[in-house]
Amino acid sequence: MKLQILALSGSQRTKSWSTALLRAMQQLAPAWVDFTIFEEHKVWPLFNPELEDDVPESIARFRAAIASAGAIVIASPEYAHGVTGTIKNTLDWLVSYPPFADKPVAVLNPSLQSFHADLALKETLRTMSADLIADACVRIPVIGSGIAQDAIATDPRFIPAIDAVLRAITLYVEQASREA
Repeated sequence: MKLQILALSGSQRTKSWSTALLRAMQQLAPAWVDFTIFEEHKVWPLFNPELEDDVPESIARFRAAIASAGAIVIASPEYAHGVTGTIKNTLDWLVSYPPFADKPVAVLNPSLQSFHADLALKETLRTMSADLIADACVRIPVIGSGIAQDAIATDPRFIPAIDAVLRAITLYVEQASREA
C-alpha cells in the first residue's frame, strides 16, 4: 500500500519557491509514495466557526485528504516575520477536526534567512497536536540559490536534502504504525 503524503504551500504566488520545493519533492518521491500537492486552500473563505457544521465542499475534500494521509508536508514563506495568511487560514479550518491531531507533519523552510515564521508555524502545529517529524522539519534554501524553479529536483545541492526528508517521513510513519 502506498504512503499518502499531502503537501501544502503557504504561498499564493504562481512562481512560489515553496510550491516549487514541493513539486521537486513530488518528482523525487519513490514510486511507493503518493505525494499530492493540495492547492484548493488558496481560495477559501476566512475560517468561520459558524460554518463548522456545513463546511464548503472544498474544505470537506481537504479534510478527507487529511484523514487519509499518512503524513503532511508544509512549505511556506515568511511574510513580515510571520506565517502567511494562507497557511494560517488553512490550519484554522483544521483546529476542531479530530483526524488532524497526532498527524505526522514535516515543515520545510525554503529560505536561508527566514526563521520567525518557521518557529511560529511549528508552534501553531504543536498547539494543534500535530506530530512534528523532527528529522523532516528542515531548511532547504532554494530561495536565492540562483536555480530555476523547475530544476530543483535535478540539482545536486538539493536532492540529498529532499531525499533525506522523504526517508525521514517514511521511517517515522512506518515506526508509528508498528507501535500502534
